[in-house]
Amino acid sequence: MTRLIRPTLLTLTLLTTAAAQDAQTVRLGFFPNLTHAPALVGLERGTFQKALGKVKLDAKEFVSGTTLTEAFAAGQIDIAYVGPGPAINAAGRGMPVQFLAGASEAGAVLVVRKDSGIKSYKDLAGKIVAVPSLGNTQDISLRHILNENSLKPRADGGTVTITPVAPADVLAAFAAKRVDATLVPEPWGAALEAQGHKVIGSEKTVWRDGKYPTTVVIVNAKFAQANPQLVAAFLKAHTDAVAFINKSPVGAQTAVNAQLLKLTGTKLDPRVLQRAFARTRFTTNLDLAALTEYAKLNVEAGYARSAPDLAPFIRK
Repeated sequence: MTRLIRPTLLTLTLLTTAAAQDAQTVRLGFFPNLTHAPALVGLERGTFQKALGKVKLDAKEFVSGTTLTEAFAAGQIDIAYVGPGPAINAAGRGMPVQFLAGASEAGAVLVVRKDSGIKSYKDLAGKIVAVPSLGNTQDISLRHILNENSLKPRADGGTVTITPVAPADVLAAFAAKRVDATLVPEPWGAALEAQGHKVIGSEKTVWRDGKYPTTVVIVNAKFAQANPQLVAAFLKAHTDAVAFINKSPVGAQTAVNAQLLKLTGTKLDPRVLQRAFARTRFTTNLDLAALTEYAKLNVEAGYARSAPDLAPFIRK
């Protein structure tokens, strides 16, 4: 049975009434992807800063979960939006990480270059496939797809070359024919599709019929213990951002596009964003069953020796 964990009013109340915080700054990590829309919306609309009051919000953009968790391990990030793969790796490596809430589900597609000749997963043999970074959520998903289709990465004796390309850079990589395909988070998949490239793996066929977390919110456990009021304030702002996205999709798309333009220099056609939004669900729920399955895929991909019990890492 799928176990869904929701941030509750009781949780927020308990956190808010705890000891006063010491931090003067909250350092937030996120990516310029639609799957991180709650972060983008919260930043564009000032939701986070308003919730934090006089405490300064220091938001830092990352291109992959791998680099973000490195910063997290170095104590440079307090709260972050990140894919489940890097978050699970962090938990398995003993980092002081807690899963605070869900952020998005699905929202990643496998796109092939229109002149690549690829029509199915099996046609990825001998091809170059881009992922945001090695060890990130899409990389782990891609390796599972290859395994399900009797294919292997070149590094493991197979014929598929997996290469890291920042999501916002995949359009240029396709144009230059540096890669044949990519498993990429939205809105970059929809942007590629708008240029005539083909989706051979939708958000539903990538894994678990689309019922899987793509982005979660994590917090440094030591920071959370020392600053419960700030964590409660941020969690409420995150919940408000998710609610705004689901209730006001047009306003959310405008806010996301504004942030993407600031962060990447790319402004997307509203029709592209609409398609990308349709492939992504936004929620604060944490699906522990899906996270546990993902931990097993992490082992299958060779990034961990065993799957950690994630229940103790869920912040109650």
